Amino acid sequence: MSEMSRRMSPTERRAAFSVAGIFSTRMLGLFMIFPVFALFAHEEFEGVTATQIGIAMGIYGLTQAFLQIPYGMLSDRFGRKPLIILGMLVFMVGSIVCALADSIEMMIVGRALQGMGAVAAVLMATVADLVSEQFRLRAMSIVGMTIGLSFTVSLVAGPMLGELFGVRGIFWAIAGLAVLGVLLVIFMVPKISNQTFQREAEADPSQFKDVIKNPQLLRLDIGVFVLHAILTAMFIAVPFLIRDTAGLDSLHHWELYLPVMLLSFALMVPFIIQAESKGRMKPIFVGAVLTVSLMQLALLYGAEGFWSMFVILLVFFTAFNLLEASLPSLVVKLSPADKKGTASGVYSSSQFLGAACGGALGGWFYQLYGMDGLFLFTAGMGLVWFAVAATMVKPLPLSIASVPFTGVLSEADRDAYTAKLLSYDGVHEVVFMPDDQRVYFKVDRTRIDEAGLIDYLEKGLA
Repeated sequence: MSEMSRRMSPTERRAAFSVAGIFSTRMLGLFMIFPVFALFAHEEFEGVTATQIGIAMGIYGLTQAFLQIPYGMLSDRFGRKPLIILGMLVFMVGSIVCALADSIEMMIVGRALQGMGAVAAVLMATVADLVSEQFRLRAMSIVGMTIGLSFTVSLVAGPMLGELFGVRGIFWAIAGLAVLGVLLVIFMVPKISNQTFQREAEADPSQFKDVIKNPQLLRLDIGVFVLHAILTAMFIAVPFLIRDTAGLDSLHHWELYLPVMLLSFALMVPFIIQAESKGRMKPIFVGAVLTVSLMQLALLYGAEGFWSMFVILLVFFTAFNLLEASLPSLVVKLSPADKKGTASGVYSSSQFLGAACGGALGGWFYQLYGMDGLFLFTAGMGLVWFAVAATMVKPLPLSIASVPFTGVLSEADRDAYTAKLLSYDGVHEVVFMPDDQRVYFKVDRTRIDEAGLIDYLEKGLA
C-alpha cells in the first residue's frame, strides 16, 4: 500500500472535522447551562423544587435516547443532510423556548425540545459514508475528542457567558450555535454520493436482543448510564457548594472550572497511555470508577473551601474524563464484529437515559434529604457500578473493520475464507454478511497490520 493511500484524503479530513464541528455546537448547547442552571432556576422561578430543576437539566436525555435511533433510520431513507438540518433546527427552537421561558415547566419543555434534535447517530453514519474503511477509526477518534473537548469548554464558557449576558443570554447563544451547525452542514459537509446503511455506525433493530443480552456490553451500558446520572445529579448541588464553600458567585465559577478542566486533561493522559499501550485497561478503568464514587462522598464530607473544592473536582474530572474516553473504546473492543453500530446505539441511548434519570432522581433526593441524600445517592450508584465493572473481562486491543465483496460466495467459500483469516495471529473474529455483501472482522492492532489486511481482502474478494 502506498504512503499516499495511508493518508486521509482532503474530502475525508473535511468530513471528519465538519462533523466534529457540528457535534461540538450541539454538545456545547446541551452542557453550557450545567454549571449555572440550578442557581438560576432557584432565583428565577418562584416556588421551584429541586426535582423540577433536576428534570429540566436532564430531560434532554430522555428525548435524545428515544429519538436518536429513529433519526438514523429516517436518514437512510431521506438523506443524512436533511435529517441533520431538521435536528439542528429543532434544537434551535428548543433553545429559544428556554431563553423565553417564564416558568420551570416551560423550561422543561424547551430542554426536551433540545433533546429532540437527536442527530448523533446520523452524524456518525455520515462519517461512515464519507470516510473510507481504513480511516474510519481515526475519523471517529477526531469526533470523539471534539465531544470531550466540548464538554470541557462548556463548563468554562457557561459561567463566562452568564457573566456577560445572563443565563437567558446563554440560551440565545446556544440557538446561535444551532444556526452555525446548520451552516456547517450546508457548506462544509461534503456531498454524500453513495449513502447506504452503515452497520458499523447505525443500529440494526434485529440485533437489539443479542446486544442487550451480551453481558460484557451490558456492563458498559450500565456504566455509562451511571456515569451520566452521577454527572447530572451532582450539578444540582455543586453550584451551591461552590457559591457557599468556595466563595464564588455563579458568574465567577469559571475561575474554578477552567484550571480544574485543563489540569484534569493533563493528568488523564498518563493513565490513558498505561491503559491502552501497557495493557492495563481493566485496573485503571475500575480504579477510575471507584474514584468517581469516592469523590461524591468527598463532596459531602470534605468540601470546606476553595482549595478543597478544587482538589475534589480535579480528581473527579480526571477520573470522569478517563472513563469518557475509555468507555466508547471498550464498546468497540467487546462488541461482536457485525454488531458495532447496534452496540454503540444502545450504549449512547443508555448514556442519555442516565442523564435523564440522574437529573430527576438526584433532584428528588436533594429535595427530600438535602445534599446528604443527593451525594449518598450518587456515591451509591457509583459503588454499584464499581462492583459490576470489577467482573468485566480483560479487554484486548481489538478494532473492528469490514470490506465489501462482489458476487456470490458459497457457504463453503465463506467458511474457507473464515478459517484462513482466523489462522492469522491477531485476527479474532470473522463474520460474513451476504445481505450486506461485506465481511466484518476484529483484529488485534498490536499484532497485525489492519490497513494491510483490508487491502489484501479487498483484492481477494473483489
